[in-house]
Amino acid sequence: MRPAGGTAARTALLRTAVLAGAVTLTVSACGGGSGSGRGPDANGELADGKTFTQALASDPGTLDPHMTVLAVALQADAFLYDSLLGLARDGRPVAALAEKWEATTTTATFTLRPGITCADGAPLTAADVAANINFVGDPANKSPIAGLSIAPGTKATADDTTRTVTVRSGAPDAFLLRNAGSLSIACAAGLKDRSLLAKGGAGTGMFTLTEAVPNDHYTLTRRKDYTWGPGEWKADQRGLPDKVVLRVIPNATTASNLLLSGELSAAAIFGPDQKRLTARKLFHADYSTVWGEMIFNQAPGRAGEDEEVRRALTRAIDLAEVGKVLTSGTGRTTTTLASAEPRACYGDSVTGGLPAYDVNAAKAALDAAGWRPGPDGVRVKNGKRLALTTVYGSVLGPTAAPAAELVQQMWKEIGAETTLKPVDGPGISQVLFGTGDWDVSLSPMGFSLPSQAVPFMSGPTPPDGTNFAHLENAEYTAQVREAAALAGEASCPAWLAAEKALIKNVDVVPYVDAVTPVFGSDARFAVNSGNVVPSTIRMYAR
Repeated sequence: MRPAGGTAARTALLRTAVLAGAVTLTVSACGGGSGSGRGPDANGELADGKTFTQALASDPGTLDPHMTVLAVALQADAFLYDSLLGLARDGRPVAALAEKWEATTTTATFTLRPGITCADGAPLTAADVAANINFVGDPANKSPIAGLSIAPGTKATADDTTRTVTVRSGAPDAFLLRNAGSLSIACAAGLKDRSLLAKGGAGTGMFTLTEAVPNDHYTLTRRKDYTWGPGEWKADQRGLPDKVVLRVIPNATTASNLLLSGELSAAAIFGPDQKRLTARKLFHADYSTVWGEMIFNQAPGRAGEDEEVRRALTRAIDLAEVGKVLTSGTGRTTTTLASAEPRACYGDSVTGGLPAYDVNAAKAALDAAGWRPGPDGVRVKNGKRLALTTVYGSVLGPTAAPAAELVQQMWKEIGAETTLKPVDGPGISQVLFGTGDWDVSLSPMGFSLPSQAVPFMSGPTPPDGTNFAHLENAEYTAQVREAAALAGEASCPAWLAAEKALIKNVDVVPYVDAVTPVFGSDARFAVNSGNVVPSTIRMYAR
């Protein structure tokens, strides 16, 4: 499952999918979610005709669902474009645009529901769906989700008479059904003129975009002809919103205040504002993602090339304490690289695999590896100082800097000199995939499926690939090959074994997941991979 294409242009697009603080990758299908807590509306009356107002942390930019990986854009697109399948809370596929399906690791077949129409009233055909898949699968189109949800080289054919779409994957894919089923489907008019898609047009979803004021708000109106929601969804049920307003509100405190005043219906809240909203007993649906993670640069000449150095540096860090600082004490210990719910694979690939915190053992390991303390306390080997350029994403919020400074302090204790470089999302991408001037990355990667990690943990290095840390782990590659040949849950033991191989080799050090609540005011909903699922929204009388 090496990334195909191998061009610098594709690398530049693909790498943006995962970096920038683990908040840009949300490429799992729409479906169920999780909810917790009781708000004042918990026993209230469902209300029709209301407006659901949701905060977005930034402007989504293009709304073309095949040319963006930004979380805020994908949230907006969830209202505008449906996928072939939805996901139940336990990860099972449920009907969406498709009413029947079957899949292996190389082929998948979907039969569309009858009577699906586009926002412009045109019927959605099997040929339209095939054209969506073929666009993403064609490397010439440079879709940033190629290689993540649709393998490059994937091709689809259609039979409009039977409403059937047949997908042939460009590479074996253990999660072909979930990946192909999760692709947002646009209508023929948008495929012919993608400027319509960039503006949120030509949709198959529950809403249409009726007003757009970039960097301020986007207004969407519910389609009265929409009857094909996921699973057992019914168009005549109570509490569905007539309109949705997506407001661009970057500040969490501002969003929290608007939730409490009833001016917002939903917002994902990071940081200390969570406590006061929880204290007010607002409803919230939670999601988690890897938030604390270290990756060492193993390029030739870098200190991280030596496994014993990676192991020693990891031993020197109290990962639990750093995790508490990074998540303000609200995180939980990471157990897998792909932690977004609903998970494709359940299990624990991390516990017991990371080197235990032991400062003295770390010092001894560095001594044995030839790194001896110099006159100023910084270790030196063959005239080279143990100096680590360490980058972290400022997008992780106000706790990112103190967490990085704690790592710096702990490494100083064992004789490692650390230069911290805070950078924004594009900056992280440029450093890791462009200049290569880094030794340690504290910027996590977020995956919905274990297969999405493969291009970043193996294969070609930049500029021709996305293996930015120059990893060469034969056991990981072998387990990936085995996993890719097995479909769905049957592949999970091999995927967990592949992740364990990375952990054992200290190729990646994940240590804490952030649990982020999406709070609701006078509304309830489910969340999938951080996105509110439109079909689950129910409005309540205030």
